[in-house]
Amino acid sequence: MASGHDGRELVEVLTSHLPAGSSVLELGMGPGVDLDILAQYYSVTGSDNSKVFLNLYRETHPDADLLVLDAEKLETDRSFDCIYSNKVLMHLSKDALCRSFTRQLKLLTEDGLVMHSFWHGSREEHLQGLRFVYYTEEELLGMIGSGYETVKSDRYSEMGKDDSFYIILRKKHEK
Repeated sequence: MASGHDGRELVEVLTSHLPAGSSVLELGMGPGVDLDILAQYYSVTGSDNSKVFLNLYRETHPDADLLVLDAEKLETDRSFDCIYSNKVLMHLSKDALCRSFTRQLKLLTEDGLVMHSFWHGSREEHLQGLRFVYYTEEELLGMIGSGYETVKSDRYSEMGKDDSFYIILRKKHEK
C-alpha cells in the first residue's frame, strides 16, 4: 500500500528535535524502509507485530535490533529516546490508540519524544481487512492525555494536498 512512499521528510523534521545517536523505536516497521532512513542518524530498534516482516528484514540485516511488538500493548521493558511511526497507529481503534499513547510514555526516557504520522480527516474505513482511522490534529491531540506536551504538529502532502499530518510530542516531566 505504501509502495513508493517513505518517511524521509518526516525523519528530516525529527533530526531538528532529536540529537543524532539517540535511541529510536519504530513501531510497525513493515519492510524496513523508514528504519533504514532512521538508522542513518540514530541507534534504531525496529518492531512489528508481523514476524514475516521481521524475518524478511533480518535476511538482509542479520544484526538488526528487532522486536515483535503490538503497537497497543508495547510489551517490552526497554526504554527509548524516541518512538516513531509512519501511518501505523491509524490502524488502531480510538480506544486502542489512547492505550498505546499511555504505554508509550512508560517506554520513553526523560524528555523522550514520540513522532507519529496520520492521514488527515474525520472518518474510519476498512480496506483489505485493515482499519484506517483518519484524524484532525485537534482531535488527536485531545485524545492523547496529559502526559505529553506538543513540540510540533504540521500538515504535509503524501498522495494529495495536505492529506497527512505528523505530531511530535515530548514526555512531560513528572513532578
